[in-house]
Amino acid sequence: MSARVRVAVIGGGVVGCSVLYHLAKLGWKDILLVERKELTAGSSWHAAGGFHAINGDPNVARLQAYTIRLYEEIQALSGQDIGMHRTGGLNVAATPERWELLRAEWARHRVLGLDSELVGPAEIARLCPLMSTEGVIGAIHDPNEGHVDPSGVTHAYAKAAQKLGASIRRQTLVTHIEPTGRGTWRLVMDTGDIEAEHVVNAAGLWAREVGRMAGAELPLVPLEHHYLVTGDIPELATLAREIPVTADLDGGMYLRQERQGVLLGVYEENAKLWSADTTPWDYGETDLLPPDLDRISEALARGFARFPAVERAGIRRVVNGPFTFTPDGNPLVGAVPGLPNYWVACGVMAGFAQGGGVGLALAQWMVHGEPESDIFAMDVARFGPHAGVAYTHAKAREFYAHRFQIAYPNEFWPATRPLRTSPVYEDMRAARAVFGVSYGLEVPMYFARPGDEVEERPCIGRSNAFHAVAEECLAVRTNVGILETASFAKYAIEGPAAADWLDVLLAGRLPPVGRIRLMPMLSPAGRLMGDFTLMRPAEERFLLFGSGYLQSWHLRWFMERLPASGVVLRNLSDDRAGFAIAGPRSRELLARVTGTDVGPAALPFLAVRELEFEGVPALVCRMSVTGELGYEVYVPASSLRVLAKGIAGATADLGARNFGIYALNSLRLEKSYGIWSREFTRDYTPRMSGLDRFVDYGKPRFVGRDAALRDRDERPPHRLVTLAIDADGADAWGFEPVWRGDETVGFTTSGGYGHSTGMSLAMGYVRTELANGDEPLEVSIVGERRPARILPGPAIDPDGARMRA
Repeated sequence: MSARVRVAVIGGGVVGCSVLYHLAKLGWKDILLVERKELTAGSSWHAAGGFHAINGDPNVARLQAYTIRLYEEIQALSGQDIGMHRTGGLNVAATPERWELLRAEWARHRVLGLDSELVGPAEIARLCPLMSTEGVIGAIHDPNEGHVDPSGVTHAYAKAAQKLGASIRRQTLVTHIEPTGRGTWRLVMDTGDIEAEHVVNAAGLWAREVGRMAGAELPLVPLEHHYLVTGDIPELATLAREIPVTADLDGGMYLRQERQGVLLGVYEENAKLWSADTTPWDYGETDLLPPDLDRISEALARGFARFPAVERAGIRRVVNGPFTFTPDGNPLVGAVPGLPNYWVACGVMAGFAQGGGVGLALAQWMVHGEPESDIFAMDVARFGPHAGVAYTHAKAREFYAHRFQIAYPNEFWPATRPLRTSPVYEDMRAARAVFGVSYGLEVPMYFARPGDEVEERPCIGRSNAFHAVAEECLAVRTNVGILETASFAKYAIEGPAAADWLDVLLAGRLPPVGRIRLMPMLSPAGRLMGDFTLMRPAEERFLLFGSGYLQSWHLRWFMERLPASGVVLRNLSDDRAGFAIAGPRSRELLARVTGTDVGPAALPFLAVRELEFEGVPALVCRMSVTGELGYEVYVPASSLRVLAKGIAGATADLGARNFGIYALNSLRLEKSYGIWSREFTRDYTPRMSGLDRFVDYGKPRFVGRDAALRDRDERPPHRLVTLAIDADGADAWGFEPVWRGDETVGFTTSGGYGHSTGMSLAMGYVRTELANGDEPLEVSIVGERRPARILPGPAIDPDGARMRA
């Protein structure tokens, strides 16, 4: 080989150049970017160049805000003009539902530190006189939004990286990538081979091809996207300033000023894939796709109605170019599972809003071993084997069509469904289950009552599911409820070294044989990486249960740390299935089903036994996800219907009822039980989250121990609490600000209605000095402040007597 580098970044668009800059800024040397043609020769050169901080995921929004702040830095360092136009931005609502959502979004901006304001039609007309405000209710105005010159920004990243010691090789095509057998990668290129310790796939439109070179099928696909540039508009000539970047969310379009005309982009419902299988290597630099104005005619008609001066100005140029989209619209960032030192930074549809944050997060991950904040919403490992080519194509088109449509918190889009189902899916349907989807799997959210429609209507407040969920909660609290648990992840860890490996991997004390313990898992920086249930059926056999949608994410973490011998790790998530049985009569039900004594002496709290039911081996666990007396029963997935039939035959006189995820959420909030992605994420530490009570600080070693000891001995800035809120018709659903007077003192992480207690509840983080107090607070619910108070303990059964009965 002719050369060896520490990192080879493939792709010279805005994302690849951002990654190169951030790696150089963090001190890495011998880093090289290779580009098949010239910088910006993919999607970057024809991008609209808009930037904004608003995003449905708070951590993605923070990274977008970072991208905006970074622009002045790279312009100064590189000496390259980036064409910065900080015009401000308007996100406009023309329906009551959209306005309600924007008010809730504006409240979240207080948590994120974004400097936005709500404005009415008169102010919208003043800021953007081209807009007809007929039917408009209001908008969020963010003064920090705007647009940049795509070429200028990309070259600024590149020049800044070069000043810090990075190298760039243009007109260089990578044709093959293969492992060397030494833990490095060999890149075969038309200008000579190189060996790289790390490879970063930032190849944009060609990211699929570069992924396949290493054996990865990445879930992304290019779609066509139109915008048009108008002729001069007289109304703009009289203004002393540029108009804001304006998004008509209900019309599905965006607009910004382009000299004395405007650039108008549209998102039509009939999204069109481009180059669905492979991207031609000779595409780029100046290539555009043929315009298809007939396909976007309805969208343009809406645009001309909202911006009449645009129609009068005439069309100077139509741009139809491809951009890559993932199934959920967020980027693919991070380490590709199963491919050591192969990283991705691709699928970045909004490159000039997200490129800086993507580069920062990936560089931190590579240099420090983990990103500084939780970026699961962008992590490539959020997708599993279900995200194949057909799934990706269908979901990417669906996302594009919904780009500006309201995304309700209780809405699950229909494309590809049902994709994965449990063995009792048809039985659940017959029981009137209303399904959501997680990791491609159909999951019962609730069960419609007789006479109710078997469909939940999307909304921000309490939905038509409310009364059915209330009855499910009542059944669990007073009799017995049955929850199907296919969505739980299940791993078997076995072998002579299994205990030693788990003792280092997990922060808690391992359970003795026949027992169960709750187990936090930490990163080296002491941040949470998982909250698991660990069972030990035998001396050298463990079962680890966690969140099903984290399977690829956690398996990557496990496999990176798995020893060469002595431990066998198997993912049993699809091979084992079962039910959680909860409520004061759950013991009676389980005894009938198994024909075995499952009383407190035979099966005490947090114990596990292997039993047999109808000739089927069953794992029975005495544990509770609801705070009531409860058990979980697991059998081979092929035998789940046998177990279901046995449970159904034993419940006739017990008042038993199926319950779903909505009821589980209500029940766990009443018990102050946190869940992953809400109360527990990589943003929090054990002490902040209250999981420190499960950490064994006396163990001589475990991942993150040094940081965990510091966390134990320091006062955290925030603590996790449960709040009761005086809310009516709607509840918290995450990242609403918590107020003390006019001061923001915390934020919610999740919320819902506690049907057993009659209270609107939320969990969240508040300043530590307030966590144990009774000071009056307020929480923003759909943008309206509502009185709230911190509860001293769980809202129901604070001593936990019910689940230990």
